[in-house]
Amino acid sequence: MLTEERFAKIIALLEQTGSVTIQQLMTELDASESTVRRDLISLDANGQLTKVHGGAVLKGGSYSTKDDNVTNRKLLYCEEKRKIAKYAAGLITQKDFVYVDAGTTTEFMIECIAERQAVFVTNAVTHAKRLAERGCTVYLLGGEFKAVTEAIVGEEAVATLEKYNFTKGFWGANGIHTKAGYSTPEVKEAMVKRKSMEKCRDCYILSDESKFGRISSVTFADFDKAKIITTGLSDINYMSYKNIINI
Repeated sequence: MLTEERFAKIIALLEQTGSVTIQQLMTELDASESTVRRDLISLDANGQLTKVHGGAVLKGGSYSTKDDNVTNRKLLYCEEKRKIAKYAAGLITQKDFVYVDAGTTTEFMIECIAERQAVFVTNAVTHAKRLAERGCTVYLLGGEFKAVTEAIVGEEAVATLEKYNFTKGFWGANGIHTKAGYSTPEVKEAMVKRKSMEKCRDCYILSDESKFGRISSVTFADFDKAKIITTGLSDINYMSYKNIINI
């Protein structure tokens, strides 16, 4: 495949999904890792995409309407996610009743949790398993299983949340926007995020810089509903907001 053909294929994939991993591109392009890395460096230099750790994201893409597969997302912004997750985990105390949303950054948080006396509720099967393995008391919501994000979603999960009153909660978001708030592509998942935030005293959104300024299909909370834990934030439009913790 010619260089120009690979470039066109990479951009086409990004326009479909918003992000791609190096492994995914190696398969799609039938190319070596070194070739894919060179292509991403060239496209980044030309301003056609943004190269990140483990792959690339669409340059200037402000709207997203589909969830990227959780396996792909686990490979993106790993160092940033670990730093954010470590800070978030340090906020948990022994008296807390904690909600942990499905997501890759919240999953990183679990390995950093030192407080075993807190009680946890989650809508992520993987999160529940890892919390239990660490000796934590954990409750898993019931409902429809969404394979793309490995989350329990839908009306049954929302109904279960009605009985809970969380002291702290940690969520992911596909989009963070001052006017559109926190958003995600799918209605059933947005329902669970919205209800769990309504039932929580102190809400935290865990996000790398790539989610800022983006808008996804369904808003699940207003911008001022939560504090945002992020790192390396360089967007001057968000610098002055007091609910942003830029570590």
